[in-house]
Amino acid sequence: MTALTLSTAAAPGLRADAIVIGVAKGAKGPSVAPGAEAVDKAYDGRLAGVLETLGASGAEGEVTKLPAPSGFKAPVVVAVGLGAEPGKGAGYDAEVLRRAAGVAARALAGAKKAAFALPLAEAADAGVVGEGVLLGAYSFDAYKESGRDAGAKGGGKAPLAEAALLGAKPRDKAYKAAVERAAAVAEELNRARDLVNTPPNDLNPEAFAAVAQAAAKEHGIKVQVLDEKALTKGGYGGILGVGAGSASGPRLVKLSYTSPKAKKSLAFVGKGITYDSGGISLKPAGHNETMKCDMAGAAAVFAAVVAAARLGLEANVTGWLALAENMPSGSATRPGDVLRMFSGKTVEVLNTDAEGRLVLADALWAASQEKPDAIIDVATLTGAMMLALGSRTYAVMANDDAFRSAVHEAAEEVGEPAWPMPLPEHLRKGMDSPTADIANMGERMGGGLVAGLFLREFVGEGITWAHLDIAGPAFNEGGPFGYTPKGGTGTAVRTLVRVAELAAAGELG
Repeated sequence: MTALTLSTAAAPGLRADAIVIGVAKGAKGPSVAPGAEAVDKAYDGRLAGVLETLGASGAEGEVTKLPAPSGFKAPVVVAVGLGAEPGKGAGYDAEVLRRAAGVAARALAGAKKAAFALPLAEAADAGVVGEGVLLGAYSFDAYKESGRDAGAKGGGKAPLAEAALLGAKPRDKAYKAAVERAAAVAEELNRARDLVNTPPNDLNPEAFAAVAQAAAKEHGIKVQVLDEKALTKGGYGGILGVGAGSASGPRLVKLSYTSPKAKKSLAFVGKGITYDSGGISLKPAGHNETMKCDMAGAAAVFAAVVAAARLGLEANVTGWLALAENMPSGSATRPGDVLRMFSGKTVEVLNTDAEGRLVLADALWAASQEKPDAIIDVATLTGAMMLALGSRTYAVMANDDAFRSAVHEAAEEVGEPAWPMPLPEHLRKGMDSPTADIANMGERMGGGLVAGLFLREFVGEGITWAHLDIAGPAFNEGGPFGYTPKGGTGTAVRTLVRVAELAAAGELG
């Protein structure tokens, strides 16, 4: 993990491999952003012109490297684009700074130390820049021969080792708190990314549960793991039905962080299908290769609970990880089977590839028994939502309009694109079954909303609930951008942490 430090040192005298500055896209060409005054002065105030000569425009995500001025102890200046210059008197948007820091950190892979002279108008800016650095520097090399050793065979570059934030105030409590928060959230988000990226032959439900147990012990979180025997005794028909076809048995993991000062309680529920073949309703060729990511919801919930504990939030936060592997075999659940869920309701399984809602249904009902103030479930649930919102935006559904708005606003605040979606009542009829209380499939059109309506059936009466369908942004199959890597992204971790912070502060409603 990249080390973050706060520094009051002047850029010219700091020993580092590079100085990172911001450059904006102005009306008449690139302009040097605040924080880089000392660097610009060393270029006799002509740094913007030099950058323009080199082809820089200040466009967001653009990286331009140039030799540092004479007298600098760092050999290179890295100018990263911030996009449009803000209006007079306005500062840079937090997400702009976060993305710029991430782009620069990724561009500096292999470096031992870099100084970031980006605009820091207040303590919160130090936090978002620090977060961007830590998320942008992420790499998953556990299965590569080169590993994290840049000198090893294979030639891979290690992540940036240290980032010094210039213009920060090391003795200021607000600055220190902002950077410490950024480190806790980013480290746990990166842990979620690691889990999503881990191959399914090494991360089955039992292995995931073991990771959760180890983290819980480290951070003082109470943990309970229900194995096949306990799930059978408890009547968790949904989780057992999905896991029936696999040699790796399912698990339900409960993580409980409690604060003696808590006035609100939250339950986070995560879909944890460690590999999804589709079961008997087998996925076609070309749709299986990334299905190790189908546990991204559980990874996000796990990371959020640990982050809440590390931050010492004054709220009780419980995480439920519904873990199973969905495989075809002679013991697998068949289309046409009826499962009796933990709630007592029966479900006719029309498609075994609509399995996420089955494990979530059991976990939602289990969470409901504790009567939390609110429940949020997170899942890579439907391809339909990817068609609706694309690969970078997730959907927010809820049984309460105000809560849906609060979760959506929290997501946007932390830089996770989300969009509120409805739960149209007319779509519920499509799940009527002549055999059971409900079917796990309904109308094809609006399939993501149908899934949300199914989940709503398993939320306890009177409990506020939201559903996050992160199928699109949970796994990035394209190239890296901003602070987002290729592969697992850790989507929803920051939203959940922010919701928990709001609950702790009594601002969630």
